[in-house]
Amino acid sequence: MKHEGKVWRYGDNIDTDVIIPARYLNTFDPKELASHCMADIDATFAPNVREGDIIVGGRNFGCGSSREHAPVAIKASGVPVVIAASFARIFYRNGINIGLPLLEIGADALKIHAGDKLRVDTATGVIEDVTTGETFHAQPLPGFVQDIAAAGGLIHYIKQKK
Repeated sequence: MKHEGKVWRYGDNIDTDVIIPARYLNTFDPKELASHCMADIDATFAPNVREGDIIVGGRNFGCGSSREHAPVAIKASGVPVVIAASFARIFYRNGINIGLPLLEIGADALKIHAGDKLRVDTATGVIEDVTTGETFHAQPLPGFVQDIAAAGGLIHYIKQKK
């Protein structure tokens, strides 16, 4: 799948409590969660993120609790893919479960800046920074993970297989 959008850049160890603060966990409504996404680290994110924008993080993105609300809030914000140096494993698995593609690019994540425009192909792992002209390569998502993302998440994927 191909995506193009503006970068929202965050650093290392962005935990799930920052992605969706605990005080907003009284709902599982995706749009309500999206309205509070990144509230404690970037109050400008939720009101200004646009459909197709891309989050780029540093090392250990999504660390902390195992709450599935965090990737749900990101996806419901219109972000079609998150790129980071690395992801916390439980966040990575939750991202797959809800159909949010996640691409790891190691230290190359440092070369991508807030406001850059990216073109991302999750099928091939190719990430083009349209702003700088640089190209980065992530491990492409396995076929079944792409199928889960295309279906809108693991539950929808399983229902389609029945």
